[in-house]
Amino acid sequence: MHKVLTITINPALDKSTHVQRVLPEKKLRCDEPTFEPGGGGINVSRAIHKLGGSSCAWLLSGGPAGEKLCDLLKKEGVEYWSGKTRSWTRENLMVMEDSTGDQFRFGMPGPHIAESEWQQVLDKLEKLEQVPEYVVASGSLSPGVPDDFYLQMAVIAHKRNFKLILDTSGEALLKAAGEGLYLIKPNLGELAKLAGKEHISALEQEAFAMQVLDEGKCKVLVVSLGPRGAMLASKKSGIHYVVPPTVKQLSAVGAGDSMVAGMVMSLLKGCSLEEVVRYGVAAGTAATMTPGSELCRKEDTEAIYQWLMEHR
Repeated sequence: MHKVLTITINPALDKSTHVQRVLPEKKLRCDEPTFEPGGGGINVSRAIHKLGGSSCAWLLSGGPAGEKLCDLLKKEGVEYWSGKTRSWTRENLMVMEDSTGDQFRFGMPGPHIAESEWQQVLDKLEKLEQVPEYVVASGSLSPGVPDDFYLQMAVIAHKRNFKLILDTSGEALLKAAGEGLYLIKPNLGELAKLAGKEHISALEQEAFAMQVLDEGKCKVLVVSLGPRGAMLASKKSGIHYVVPPTVKQLSAVGAGDSMVAGMVMSLLKGCSLEEVVRYGVAAGTAATMTPGSELCRKEDTEAIYQWLMEHR
């Protein structure tokens, strides 16, 4: 039985390539593309695997792109369960412009998912004989999946007594926030919406974070601050900041998912919440040091974590 499950309702087959220069109305000669499995929960599972842990990635997939995605997970050694859909899994495209180093990321909408297809995930989760310690639900919802999907998952978490970690945005986050959520990882804009505000300043973020906790929307709040690291808020530990070292950033793709993976790894070890966020920030920062859509590397994560421990 896996102690960690990740759930991706809107996965993607990520295709990336290089071109010398992006120009309109020209035939652009691209390098041979590379393919990677993509989607929030999938990337969390992949990063956990890279950090030396294990999990099982649950996803919905369909068509040739879905088959390719599952084959890639198998090659990486990431265990998974795939619920089949009639619609084909989406494909995303990232193009690196070699002349400037700029990235162009084209995210496609997910396929329409029928009720019977998304419901199978909730049914399977509710009927598990052995309950995992943590379930990580991450990423957007496909068309056809209701905005309260993660709320329904939170109800199951409360009933079955596992800790649900949610990393999403928009209505899906706002509707899910409440009883049953253990940890959420919003950015400042999402924190403002959770607190019922339009905007938020650095002077207000701590008060708003505690307001979200007081309203029972989650037990642990980790606010992503981009290159400035993260802010931890919980009733037990209060407010703490983790500021990473300055590193040479090659790509921010996958940093958030790597951060979640690092936090889950530390939670499994029984670390304090401060250490959990510290290792998460280390993994997220390590992901920015890798090119393209590559996730964190363990050696980089450990080195940054040691730096953070020395500069507490």
